[in-house]
Amino acid sequence: MSIKDELNYVKNELSADEKVLESAFRLESFLKKHKTTLSVLIGTLIAAAIAYNGYRAYRASRLEAANKALATLQADPSDAAARETLKANAPALYEHFALLEAARKKDAAALKALENSRRAVVADMSRYSAGALEKRPEQSRLYRDLVLLEKAYAALQQGDKKAARETLALIDARSPAASVAALLRHATIGAK
Repeated sequence: MSIKDELNYVKNELSADEKVLESAFRLESFLKKHKTTLSVLIGTLIAAAIAYNGYRAYRASRLEAANKALATLQADPSDAAARETLKANAPALYEHFALLEAARKKDAAALKALENSRRAVVADMSRYSAGALEKRPEQSRLYRDLVLLEKAYAALQQGDKKAARETLALIDARSPAASVAALLRHATIGAK
C-alpha cells in the first residue's frame, strides 16, 4: 500500500471511532436527560409483570380449591364446607353442580331457585326441569323440541289430534327429536 492509502485508511478508522464515541456520548446524554422517565417506565413494567404473575397464581389457587371442593362434593354432596368453597371460588360451576343435584333429587324448590340464575343455560335448564317435574311443558331454548313433543303428547292424551299434529309440525326434520315426532304423528292419522 502506498502512504496515501495508509493515511486514508487511518483517517477512516479514526472517523469510525469518532462516530462510535459520538454515539456513546449522545446515548449518555439521552439517558441523563430522560433518567426519571426511563426509571418510572422500567419500574412500571416490572410492577405490571409482578402483578400479572401474582394474579395468575391467585386464579390458579382458586381453581385448585374449586376443583378439590367439586371432587369432595361428588363423593359427599352433603359436605357444607366444600359447597361454600365451590360457591366462593367458582360460582358458575357451583350453579351447574346445584342444578345437577336438584335434578337428580327431583327437588322442585331448588330448581325454582335456580330459575333466576344470571347464567342463561342454568336458568333455562332449571326452568325446563322444574316444569317436567310438575308435568307442565315450559318454554325452553335448549329443549325446544322436547317441549313441543310434550305438548303434542299432552294434546294426544286429551284427544286433540289436530293440535298435536300442528305442534309436531313445528319440529325440524333435522332435529334429534324428529323420529319421535314421526311416531307421534302416526298416532294422529285419521284425525279430522
